[in-house]
Amino acid sequence: MAIDPWARKPTPAVPPMRIVRFSGEALAFGVETHQIEGAAVKVYTVAKTIADLFKYRNKIGLDVAIEALREAIGGRRTTPDEVLLAAKVCRVEHVIRPYLEAIL
Repeated sequence: MAIDPWARKPTPAVPPMRIVRFSGEALAFGVETHQIEGAAVKVYTVAKTIADLFKYRNKIGLDVAIEALREAIGGRRTTPDEVLLAAKVCRVEHVIRPYLEAIL
């Protein structure tokens, strides 16, 4: 879960989750609102999620980030341009670019 740097950290018992702190454009970019069981829920776009996976590649594993990129591009859930834009906002454009070029 992504929260503002100055927000209080939630302490839910279930499900277990990791809290990350984003600020500015990294927090606001790529947010979509979906209706789930009558409640408005904010989630990040596929491209922003991939950029975040590469940002935290040392914690979750580079193989997970690469597989997500491959599945998203191959499944036409996002475009390379959207991924590069999200990567620029998350400051991982130079990390994603070689993998994106290899997939294309």
